[in-house]
Amino acid sequence: MIMQSLPDPALDLFLQAAQGKKALDILVIDLRGMTVITDFFLICSGRSSRQVMAIADHIQSELRNHRIKPLGVEGAGSGHWILLDFDHVVVHVFYDPVRRFYNLEGLWADAPSIQVTGPDDDLNNFSNEGDDTDDPPDVFTYDS
Repeated sequence: MIMQSLPDPALDLFLQAAQGKKALDILVIDLRGMTVITDFFLICSGRSSRQVMAIADHIQSELRNHRIKPLGVEGAGSGHWILLDFDHVVVHVFYDPVRRFYNLEGLWADAPSIQVTGPDDDLNNFSNEGDDTDDPPDVFTYDS
């Protein structure tokens, strides 16, 4: 497992908030220098629309405790894809099948990304087998 520190310490608040409601497959995509929209995407999933809504609500609540409010919230009524725009971080909370359909990770495949592992995640099977290069993979893990 490859470990890397977060590119922005403020991301830790967002990660902890997402993990507070057991968000799955958390991925941070570093978009600095690639777009003016935002610096980072934080993408995570829930197993049901109810969990997706709970994750998004919890992120907003936890960040509000740190006086951080979103500039905008989209999709909160459906529970399939909720977007929370915090300016330098845009959080995408997906119902897992919807996440696979839209594949934001694939759209931003050229950007560096960090796969976040939580206490319940098991990414011990991560390996670089079959990789001919000595270069590190584009996806790193961060244990919170």
